[in-house]
Amino acid sequence: MAKKTNRVVGLIGIVSRMANWNADFSGQPKTTSNGQIFGSDKALKYSIKRYWEEEGHKILYIRSYKLGAGKKNEGSKLQPRTLDERYEHLFEEKVSTNSIDVLSRLFKCIDVLNFGATFAVKEQNIGLAGPVQIGQGLNKYDSAMIEVQDILSPFRNSSDDSVDKDATSIGKKRTVDESHYIYPFSVNPKHYESYVGLPGLEDFEGYTEEAYKAFKQGALHGATLQNTNSKSGAENAFALFVEFKEGVPGYLPNLDTYVTISKKGDLTVYDLSAIVPLFEDVQDHIDRIELYVNPYAIQVELEYSGVTLYNIFTGKEITLN
Repeated sequence: MAKKTNRVVGLIGIVSRMANWNADFSGQPKTTSNGQIFGSDKALKYSIKRYWEEEGHKILYIRSYKLGAGKKNEGSKLQPRTLDERYEHLFEEKVSTNSIDVLSRLFKCIDVLNFGATFAVKEQNIGLAGPVQIGQGLNKYDSAMIEVQDILSPFRNSSDDSVDKDATSIGKKRTVDESHYIYPFSVNPKHYESYVGLPGLEDFEGYTEEAYKAFKQGALHGATLQNTNSKSGAENAFALFVEFKEGVPGYLPNLDTYVTISKKGDLTVYDLSAIVPLFEDVQDHIDRIELYVNPYAIQVELEYSGVTLYNIFTGKEITLN
């Protein structure tokens, strides 16, 4: 496998229409203290991990289930696995007391290779800061409104003692009519350099081009792939990848603050024009810039000669309008 040696920064845009991309524990779309709707980095990472799982990659940090013993006189219960049980399920062995053995297994998981890990179990306490860091995805569409729908259940609530106890129960579904989450991200391939060459990890190369490619594909398709009840209506709208040359510093601030969103008829306009001066200041350090868009529903404003435009669904190069 080829080792990745250059830094990358960029953006991932998620559009959500009549969906709840990231709910809090009350079922409401997540908001900041001042009421701005946002999606956590965990929501985006989850969609990427689901994509990887469907592609056949080994994933450690994703929910899976086992049949466990219930309480006394009860039958088997469906239970989420613990972290060490998930490890044992993936690798068909107990967690070793040897940290090198555990690290060698962890680095076989594509989510650990990209996002890092906090592996705290009885025998081990390992923390890995992953090469890929994703920020919070703030909704940039000012007209977003939270919608609440009443949903009729086909069943009555057996614990209900109200006058309506003989009626079927009513639930609530909360969505946002339209929201646009803009996530900043960075890729620093040197995060795992200190593990390269350790005794017992001679085959570990660090962060690879293959791992980055897997992240990139997940970033382009993960949200669109999810089609659950609450997330149906959420999809990948665009993604920007700024790749720096090998051996140069390649530092830029989070790019999400430079994005504005508006409407032009049925099209959503993502204005990235404010990023251009940043590109111009570091243009000698940039190797290439790739912009993936949904050409059927959005328009991107980014007038910079070094940008190559692609269809986010097909990966084919297209012409910027």
